[in-house]
Amino acid sequence: MSTQPGMPAASVAAPPADPAPPGTSPAPVAPVAPVAAGPVVARTRDELRMARRQLTDGDVAVVMTMGALHEGHATLIETARQRAAHVVVTIFLNPLQFGPREDLSRYPRTFDSDMEICRRAGVDLVFAPTPDVIYQDGDPGVRVSAGPLGNVLEGQARPGHFDGMLTVVAKLLHLTRADTAYYGQKDAQQLLLIRRMVGDLDFPVRVVSVPTVREADGLAMSSRNMYLTDSDRETALCLSRALRAGAAAAAEGPSAIRRAARSVLVREPLALIDYLVLVHPSTLEDVPEWYRGEALLAVAGRVGTTRLIDNLPISVGPSGGPLEVFSDVDSAGA
Repeated sequence: MSTQPGMPAASVAAPPADPAPPGTSPAPVAPVAPVAAGPVVARTRDELRMARRQLTDGDVAVVMTMGALHEGHATLIETARQRAAHVVVTIFLNPLQFGPREDLSRYPRTFDSDMEICRRAGVDLVFAPTPDVIYQDGDPGVRVSAGPLGNVLEGQARPGHFDGMLTVVAKLLHLTRADTAYYGQKDAQQLLLIRRMVGDLDFPVRVVSVPTVREADGLAMSSRNMYLTDSDRETALCLSRALRAGAAAAAEGPSAIRRAARSVLVREPLALIDYLVLVHPSTLEDVPEWYRGEALLAVAGRVGTTRLIDNLPISVGPSGGPLEVFSDVDSAGA
């Protein structure tokens, strides 16, 4: 008997048991274990539209992913689950975010385990389209431009990446019609650009940031971590150590923060650092020495064949130190 993907199978009544012989007790009947329902899975726009219509009693949150889910994604989903009546997860490997030197085919596909994480977290709906569903006419001629904020830091290392990211985020916000959208602080520049797009283009959605989730050793959780060898992983720890060292010097000002972080990185020659910056969280411009307030300490580098990024929000000045997220954690469109 076939069922709609993600929906529990209808219960079927068992045939009546033969009556017990006179003078005997009926045989005990073993209880039937309930079957846990998983999320509805939509592959097409029509399936998404029909499933989305059922989510009417309360606000809807969306968590956007490219698959290869890990505990960092699970934390995003669980946070959304705690705050919203319904949670939609999108699983879409967006080709527009991959440059000519980046291998899209190398990105891990782990749909079965992704679905298990969604089921455990109580997701209502998973939208898992193919590129031809999202880009119905092929490569889109009109895209969202990230502007100057998309050309620095990660944008400089990955030209066009943020244009592709914002384009698909805009489309998924329209398609899912979410009230809130949850993103991790780990991708700080991405988070900033999504907030700017939502505000500048008047998207009716609230953007919520969730603190970076880390492994027990401090390494920021990322789908890319699976590419690290044991020795690579040990080397990669210098990124989070550098951030912590910088945060520990926050009370002494920007120069001390940068100096403390660099002193950790220079002791690890196997990590090829692209950048280490202390910037304003809204403009991504380097903060001057007199600056006091919230700032983003961000680092990126290559370990082995894997490029990693990490960051830490910091309060700069007397009694300063690390923050989980910036004080302006939510952003709402009109």
